[in-house]
Amino acid sequence: MTSALASLTHTAAVARLGHALSDPTRAGVLLALRESPRYPADLAETLGVSRQAMSNHLACLRGCGLVESEPDGRRSSYRLADRHLAPALDMLMRVTLLVEPDCCTGESCTC
Repeated sequence: MTSALASLTHTAAVARLGHALSDPTRAGVLLALRESPRYPADLAETLGVSRQAMSNHLACLRGCGLVESEPDGRRSSYRLADRHLAPALDMLMRVTLLVEPDCCTGESCTC
């Protein structure tokens, strides 16, 4: 298998994805959008956050180029910005991580 060196553009894209996935709410948004577009209020309810918090997370994901909004009358729905994201997220969900038992303890984990 041949692996190409990552360009600066590829590296930046992976870093943006990593930043997005570093927050559980943003990760939840991306996973929720794998199947179909969703409205911010529905995402907020599903993920148990306020609408304001959801707005902030969507702005971050939009800024990273991972989601895009689509006007729908007076509202906007959100979808993944690239068709490759859904299968990539599906593959990431198949990864098994072996975490050292003493490495992470709850919210204070820095791994």
